[in-house]
Amino acid sequence: MDDRTRRYLRGRFGDYYRRADIPLPPAANVREWGHIPWTAGSGTTMVRHQSQMDLGSLDDFLERTAPRHAYFSAARYRDPGASTMGAKGWTGADLVFDLDADHLPGVDPDAATHAEMLAACKDALYRLLSFLETDFGFTDMKIVFSGGRGYHVHVRDSSVRSLDSAARGEIVDYIRGHGLEVDDIITTVSQAGTNQRVLKNDGGWGRRIHEALLELTSELEAAEKSAAIDRLQSFDGIGAGRAETIYGAVTRNREAIEAGNMEVGGPGIRLLVRTLAESVVDEQNAPIDEPVTTDVRRLIRLPGTLHGGSGLVVTPIERDDLDAFDPLSDAIPERFVGQEITIETPEPRTVDLNGDRTKIPQGVSIVPEYLGVFLMTRGEAKKAPEPA
Repeated sequence: MDDRTRRYLRGRFGDYYRRADIPLPPAANVREWGHIPWTAGSGTTMVRHQSQMDLGSLDDFLERTAPRHAYFSAARYRDPGASTMGAKGWTGADLVFDLDADHLPGVDPDAATHAEMLAACKDALYRLLSFLETDFGFTDMKIVFSGGRGYHVHVRDSSVRSLDSAARGEIVDYIRGHGLEVDDIITTVSQAGTNQRVLKNDGGWGRRIHEALLELTSELEAAEKSAAIDRLQSFDGIGAGRAETIYGAVTRNREAIEAGNMEVGGPGIRLLVRTLAESVVDEQNAPIDEPVTTDVRRLIRLPGTLHGGSGLVVTPIERDDLDAFDPLSDAIPERFVGQEITIETPEPRTVDLNGDRTKIPQGVSIVPEYLGVFLMTRGEAKKAPEPA
């Protein structure tokens, strides 16, 4: 980034913070604080090991330093400003999840538009929230648009604070479906004097797999028999003969399938469930960034601040507002709306932002400031002199 662009962005970030009201996280005085300033050159410098006392007033600090990125720790410490991690005195940490569109399966960052990547990430966020709300029953959570290409979820239930890295890793494995064994979600019950294997379907992965089995059963019931047999043979390990058996069993015993009975149709139904489970995990797991969740000393972006790689606001979102939230409109700082600036781009670009699709030619252009800031922070444009 050249000097003119960096000076411009630092100045405008400072203007944003002069009017912003950034709320403090809970227990702000026992958290570590960090930031990345607008340093010259291509590298970045992380300034950390600061306490709230070191910063002073957060509003004054942000206005004075206008950081490129601002962070606080998920962890709580006895001495958050100590210069080494060992000296801080860890007392607990929020459970933090990070979803980044760059790392989503099936998303090619080089081919997908920014809007497409964020839409895919929002779908993954809904899956994550399903696990956190339904499977774990967490209630004290904050959902945050990261300001870049993803979302953060902060779980602040007191029950999670003492979890160590290994315990958080087990939560990650559950949400990702790593190591899921179907035998673990099949139980044996006594029914009319005989033992019967039953798929646990009252919650968790068992419920998800059972719902997929019921959906498949409805599909088979509605299809012509030949098409239904072909559909069953699309699952690994199920040939023509076994497909016939499974088809007859599930279409004649809907009530038993609804009850999770794994004896219907013999071993074929259990093979089907095992194969179906693989696709359910692939489709319904939440591809969270494991190191973020397992790191009990992680720094995470401070909601309300600006993301130095997009110029967008790190935006907290109420759960009821998530459906309507559009990050490429709702996270644009109002401070950057209503004026135009001159930028220079090395090649033509098309940008979807604030509900508009803007085509920008190579060379010097006059654009809305929020769009210019977006491109400059991403390294896709530089600040040009304003016309005399």
